[in-house]
Amino acid sequence: MTLSQFQAFIKDKKVALLGAGVSNLPLISWLKGFGASVTVRDKNEKLVLPSGVTADKLVLGENYLENITEDILFRSPGMRFDEKGIADAVARGAFLTSEIEMLFELCPCRIIAVTGSDGKTTTTTLISEMLKRAGKRVWLGGNIGTPLCHKAFEMEKDDTVVLELSSFQLHTMRKSPDIAVVTNIAPNHLDKHKDYNEYIEAKKNVFLYQNAGGKLIANADNSVTAPFSSEAKGSFIPFCYSGSCRDGVWLDENGVIFFKDEPVLNRADIILPGDHNVENYMAAIAAVYGEVGKEVICGTASSFGGVRHRIEFVKEVEGVRYYNDSIGTSPSRSTAGLKSFDQKIILIAGGYDKHLDYTDLGKIIANKVKLLIVTGDTAKKIEDAARAALPSLPVIYCKDFDSTVSVAHQNAVSGDVVMLSPASASFDRFKNFEERGDHFVSLVKAL
Repeated sequence: MTLSQFQAFIKDKKVALLGAGVSNLPLISWLKGFGASVTVRDKNEKLVLPSGVTADKLVLGENYLENITEDILFRSPGMRFDEKGIADAVARGAFLTSEIEMLFELCPCRIIAVTGSDGKTTTTTLISEMLKRAGKRVWLGGNIGTPLCHKAFEMEKDDTVVLELSSFQLHTMRKSPDIAVVTNIAPNHLDKHKDYNEYIEAKKNVFLYQNAGGKLIANADNSVTAPFSSEAKGSFIPFCYSGSCRDGVWLDENGVIFFKDEPVLNRADIILPGDHNVENYMAAIAAVYGEVGKEVICGTASSFGGVRHRIEFVKEVEGVRYYNDSIGTSPSRSTAGLKSFDQKIILIAGGYDKHLDYTDLGKIIANKVKLLIVTGDTAKKIEDAARAALPSLPVIYCKDFDSTVSVAHQNAVSGDVVMLSPASASFDRFKNFEERGDHFVSLVKAL
C-alpha cells in the first residue's frame, strides 16, 4: 500500500487501538496525523497516556471491549482475535488488523522475520548486526520491543526490515516475510493459546503466505520444525547442530559451522556461551550467507556480547558469578540456559504460571543444579518436577522475589555460578521479563 493509498484508506476513519501497549502507543499521533479519529481502549482504568500524546477518546476499565463502534481495530499482541467484543465488532463490519500486520502492508522493502520458542531475539539481533556490519540500512523491530509501522514511509526499497515475531503477532497474519526463520518450537504460551497445535499453527504463518521467491529457514533437529520443509512455498534451508543436514547450515565434529560444503565459522570464535547460541548463529548465517561475507560473520561472532537478560553476566561477588537469564520464561528456555554451564549451578526459578509441563526441566535441574531456589506461582511445580528426578536435591522456597538473591548469596561459595532463569513468565510480580531482570540485576549489584 503506497502513502497515497494509505492516506485515502485512513482519512476520516474511526480507529480503535485495543490496548495501550508498546506496539500501539506510537500509532496514536501517527494515525491522527493522517486524519483518523483515534480511540484508545484499555483495561487499565487509570491509564495515563505519555506526555504530548492525546487520543480523541479513551474507553477504560473492565468493559473496554464492549460496544466497539470504530471502523478499524488495531489488536495488541497477546489479545485474542476471537475475544467476544472484538469478534462482535468484526461481525458488524469492523476491519481488524495490528501494528505488525499494517507494517507488512506498508513496508516498501525486504522483510526478514524470525520466530520460534527460544532464541528468536538473539537470532534476530545477529541478523541485524551482520547486515549492518556489511553496510546495509536495517530497521530492527517487532517483538524485540521496537514498533516500526509508523516508520514505514521513512523506509526505502533497498533497506531491510528485520523482525522478531511472537505467536501472538503471527496469529492473524495473512502475509509472510521474504525470508522466514524458525529457530525451534516447543510448548509455550498455553495460557493464551487454546492448545499446543494452535500455537504451532500461529508460528507457521511466518512462512505459509510466502511465494516461490520466498525463503524458509528452519531447525532440522527440532521434531516440529523439520517437517516444515514439505510446506515451504519457496526455497528451504535447514540448519542443524547435529550435523545431519549437509544441504544447509551444519556443525561438523571439529566445531566448524558450514554452509553446505563451505566452512564459515569456528564455534570457538563465538563469545556467547552455550550450544543454543551456536544454533542461533547457524540460523542467522542461513539468513544472510551470500549477502554478507565470512569476515562479517566472524567479526560479529568475536565481538557480539549478547542481548540483555539472556545469560547476561551481572557481577562477581566473593568469587561467585551471577547471571541474569530472565528471558527464561519457559522450561525450554531455561534448559538452554542451564546447558550453557559445564558445572552445577545455583538456580533461581519460578514465576507466573503459563500452564506448562516441567517434567523434562526437572530432569535437567537434577543434572545441572546443586541448589534450587524457587519462588512465585510455579515454585511448587518446579520443585516437584526436580524432586521427582532427584529426591535429595536441596531446594529452598522464598516467599518474595528479593530474598532469592540474598539466599543464593548466603549459600554460594567461591567458584559457584548463580543464575536467575525462572522457566516461567513474570506477570505474577512484574510488568515483563525485562523489569524482572533489571530488578534482579539491581539486587545483585547491591550485594
